[in-house]
Amino acid sequence: MAGPDARTRDFRVLGYNVRSLRDDPVAVARVVRAAAPDVVCLQEAPRFLGWRWRRARLARRCGLGLVPGARAGGLALLVRHAYTVRHVEHHLLSPDPGLHRRALALAVLDGPPGRLVAACTHLDLRAEPRLRHVHEVLARLAAARRRYRAPVVLAADVNEPPGGPAWSVLAGALTDTAACVPGAAGPTFPSAAPRARIDAVFADPRLAVRAAGVPDGPALAADYPSASDHRPVMAVLAAPG
Repeated sequence: MAGPDARTRDFRVLGYNVRSLRDDPVAVARVVRAAAPDVVCLQEAPRFLGWRWRRARLARRCGLGLVPGARAGGLALLVRHAYTVRHVEHHLLSPDPGLHRRALALAVLDGPPGRLVAACTHLDLRAEPRLRHVHEVLARLAAARRRYRAPVVLAADVNEPPGGPAWSVLAGALTDTAACVPGAAGPTFPSAAPRARIDAVFADPRLAVRAAGVPDGPALAADYPSASDHRPVMAVLAAPG
């Protein structure tokens, strides 16, 4: 991950598609612990048999707390224990017959840098619902930002590269954090030999980007192929004020 180290009012947000923990959940936990995030936004979190205890076990392995959440959409949030969860929302996005139901999960957090709205989504493989859902997500985030008077951060598996219609709408409303740091906008999929950047952390324009991109290092690189088919993305952000 390119960029300087975190500072006093900085916080670290990690986005990670963990493929329902179908690969090696212990490797997933090692990746998360090595990245040392304050907030983790998971896409394709377990959502079938035993989904609650599988999510809770992953949180314990990561040394983090699990934010209460719902099964639909396969989204989960983990937070460092220094953060207090003030409010949680789970929104199903508009349905499409025959397609996996998409969702938005968000939590209002109070922590050392102040108040933050952390959100997570996983957009569709098809272009039309993907673009429609982006507008729904942004409307929900704008409402949360107004209601809680806090900056928002969205970790997303966009299922589309930069420059696509949905990505462009997101980057027009929020900051594509990796694009702000020279050399940080590297590919995230597939994890063994990544070719496409389809995962990102998008941040409120009020937040300064200290660092961003795929966390790097020999141990992380060794775990990526066995942990999931995606590589994680992280942003180190500075709270306003």
